[in-house]
Amino acid sequence: MSFTLCSSSEITYPNVEGLRNAKENRVAYKSFIRAGGYIKKHYVQASYPDARKVLISSHLVPGHLEGSFMEKKWEKEPRKKLEFVRTLLIDNYDSYTYNIYQELSVINGLPPVVVRNDEWTWKDIFHFLYEEGAFDNIVISPGPGSPTCPADIGVCLQLLLECWDIPILGVCLGHQALGYAHGAQIIHASEPIHGRLSEIEHNGCKLFANIPSGRNSGFKVVRYHSLVIDAKSPPKELIPIAWTSSDDTLSFLETQKFDVNPDAYESERQEANFDSILSQLKNESYRSSDHANGTKSRKVVMGIRHATWPHYGVQFHPESVATTYGRRIFKNFREITKDYWLRMSSSFRSDRNIHYTASMQVPHASRLFGTVPTGGQSAKRADVRFSGEACSSRQLMQDADTRSLGFLDMVNILSPNTGAKFLKLKWRKFDHLASEVGGARNIFSELFGKNKAENTFWLDSSSTEKGRARFSFMGGKGGSLWKHLTFKLSEESDVAYKCGGHLLIEDAEGSTTSTFLEEGFFEYLNKELLSLFHEEKDYEGLPFDFYGGFIGYIGYNLKVECGAASSGHKSTTPDACFFFVDNLVVIDHHSNDVYILSLHEGNTTKTWLDDIEQQLVSLKASSTRKSDEQSLQTVTNSPHKAGFQSEKSREQYIRDVEKCLKYIKDGESYELCLTTQIRKCIGKVDPLRLYLHLREKNPAPYAAWLNFSKENLCICSSSPERFLRLDRNGILEAKPIKGTIARGATLEEDEQFKLQLQYSEKDQAENLMIVDLLRNDLGRVCEPGTVHVPRLMEVESYATVHTMVSTIRGKKQSNVSAVDCVRAAFPGGSMTGAPKLRSMELLDSIESCSRGIYSGSIGFFSYNQTFDLNIVIRTVVIHENEASIGAGGAIIALSDPEKEYEEMILKTRAPANAVMEFE
Repeated sequence: MSFTLCSSSEITYPNVEGLRNAKENRVAYKSFIRAGGYIKKHYVQASYPDARKVLISSHLVPGHLEGSFMEKKWEKEPRKKLEFVRTLLIDNYDSYTYNIYQELSVINGLPPVVVRNDEWTWKDIFHFLYEEGAFDNIVISPGPGSPTCPADIGVCLQLLLECWDIPILGVCLGHQALGYAHGAQIIHASEPIHGRLSEIEHNGCKLFANIPSGRNSGFKVVRYHSLVIDAKSPPKELIPIAWTSSDDTLSFLETQKFDVNPDAYESERQEANFDSILSQLKNESYRSSDHANGTKSRKVVMGIRHATWPHYGVQFHPESVATTYGRRIFKNFREITKDYWLRMSSSFRSDRNIHYTASMQVPHASRLFGTVPTGGQSAKRADVRFSGEACSSRQLMQDADTRSLGFLDMVNILSPNTGAKFLKLKWRKFDHLASEVGGARNIFSELFGKNKAENTFWLDSSSTEKGRARFSFMGGKGGSLWKHLTFKLSEESDVAYKCGGHLLIEDAEGSTTSTFLEEGFFEYLNKELLSLFHEEKDYEGLPFDFYGGFIGYIGYNLKVECGAASSGHKSTTPDACFFFVDNLVVIDHHSNDVYILSLHEGNTTKTWLDDIEQQLVSLKASSTRKSDEQSLQTVTNSPHKAGFQSEKSREQYIRDVEKCLKYIKDGESYELCLTTQIRKCIGKVDPLRLYLHLREKNPAPYAAWLNFSKENLCICSSSPERFLRLDRNGILEAKPIKGTIARGATLEEDEQFKLQLQYSEKDQAENLMIVDLLRNDLGRVCEPGTVHVPRLMEVESYATVHTMVSTIRGKKQSNVSAVDCVRAAFPGGSMTGAPKLRSMELLDSIESCSRGIYSGSIGFFSYNQTFDLNIVIRTVVIHENEASIGAGGAIIALSDPEKEYEEMILKTRAPANAVMEFE
């Protein structure tokens, strides 16, 4: 029996310039032959307008024809809709893929399997799609670059041409790939649009069922793209189904003026006079939707579908927190998939592979297949290839699932006979004592500030306004469990493992051991924490989440253990330094209560608790400041006029911004967080007194003091930004900052600056991009449906700046560890840009020195699997008598190079002035 293709019914759509000249269909001709339940596809060579060629092999695929194709006898057989939908999600190395993962997990009834675009060969994909019947549809993610570049798009083009009989949805890059695979041209957009919204009109096809259309309809979408499908180029088999309604783009808060967004973030609306603010800002360069050449953009194709295949594409991002009706689009694609398979003979679906159904019900599918890996999985991608029959389909699916997350399965918790320690905690509480003995500053100075404060730590909530932070943790060299860890990444020539490095451990007795860690520092830290056992009753009644464990920092270069291709420039400071803390003092700034805690193994005396209690009780509140601090003079000079030397001149920095803008225009990144460093020799300055001065001048909720005396290294941080926190209830929280402006000289000017930041389209776009990135990072380790944004784009005010802050939360999956959560999100997206992996590669090529500790994180990992880490910004790093300060800013398509340089200088001002005033 033979079949012929029937032309699809005519679909009308608005007159978009260029569509009337659409080119003729040039896709490969196919003939179909029914062969015992399969349809054999014979391909001839395809010819495309730009002479690119795709060679497509013949093979057998499950037979199913849509609409008028359908074999009549199928209609007589009983039909049953899919109870759930199994999705293969192709990740184009994007930083928003796991937002799609989260949406599909909820909508489909089980999580998709995530595979990177070069992780499986076409043979692998064919095996699972057609031989195993493991998937019902495919979603192709966004990503950096262009579908015209094989390295950017991987196997996706072949998949789009071969899998004509499986529902596919392409998002952004996936949408462009659908067009390109069938002969459409990919061109630069008239202007790059990243983190901004557009109103959309559509033709009412199934993908947009029950979604309004047109201007003021409430259908607004977030766009992240520099390239588009040329509206003049699609062949006849590609049908445009959606367009921008107008030339204008909107900021997120602008959309909140008019309506509440279905499926998107909802919060209390701003009470400020929105219209007056917009009128003040409309003349700013970043508010204009005109282009540099003075022309207006034309309507842009925002969606396409294949005329006869179940393939769809959308240029915008339905998974963004600010897109309206985004979940509805994914639901509609689910229904398209169900309806599509409903038309098939029920016999074809009766053998749906239950093994693979089960494997996708749990993200860590390895638990379902007998043997559990004995070691933690690295976050690195590993190549997967068939080798005859050596690699079973079961193993390949297992590997894809574990690698798509890259995490240690918590089923594999270390047993007590593998070096485990059983820890006991003793603690005491002193009501309201902090205010009676001079506060946190006096407690630290008196208890731990002597002897140059060597080997001391202080996680210092020096700014507790509006509940931003509550607890401070401090201490010094402790008891028998205390140790100091120093980790340095290996030179690439030393070892084949790019994340390997040397670990030096000093114990409480002063003995040192050196070890080479092939699997890297995060894996070591993970195993150490998993080897610590405790009883929850030990810390019942404590209102905080750190009871002892590791306190220190993670340097930016440890990105190489989190998926980055390279560590970039080698750091002059260690890549990670931590104390294992067994004795500490905690201050509750809300109640002024003081707690002392001591952690030990087995039965020990309470000597430290007794000694520290005696010292606390004997403290007298300091009634006056030291005279030398009273006489410090406020400095208003720029850092460069007071002895700080910059890694790059003003001209060089501006050129670097222009390089970033070029990469963004070409679609290589949506946002690049460009940074640089300033340095100054400071001689024999007392670092602790410098930190005490900094915390007075620029208090911050996530400030920190760390002194690693053996490394001649002190860190004085006044960070206002939380990277990531995991509390005892398993709730993860990130609080990225994107958007900064100086405080005003008067109350009126200060309020004006604050509102200018609040309603800046550029700053909102920056913030939205990073919020979506952090949602993605949390989505890798959180339970489906739990990642949410309780606060979006709120302005917080500090001593020298206003900042725009958002909060993202989610419920951690029970089968991932604390270190897994950090590894999924490090480095913080606010310091990299998006997509993260590609952006870090580009930044390594632009920046001239290592970021070192700057852009990394400072904080704690508690022995009970909680943690709280900041982002290292507004920080002075003192190493071998040199002070260094890192600063930078997010470069997006709306950036002005001159203003970006000024913002970078602004961010150095508070820590640099503290150094200059103190000297």
